Amino acid sequence: MRRRRPLLCAAAVGGGAYLAGKSRGSTQQRETANDDTITQLQQLGQLRDQGVLTDEEFAAQKARLLGP
Repeated sequence: MRRRRPLLCAAAVGGGAYLAGKSRGSTQQRETANDDTITQLQQLGQLRDQGVLTDEEFAAQKARLLGP
């Protein structure tokens, strides 16, 4: 039973490190997605300001990008 404890400890440490790295990766993906959404909203705002989109069309596209 003594031999299993170091193995269990190593598994716990390794699993924790894996999860920490995994959560960091998903944070970076969210930041990239947020940047893309902001860029798209800015482009839609420019189209609205230029008269290409109506306020209603802008609002509909904004709602589609931001979700429920």
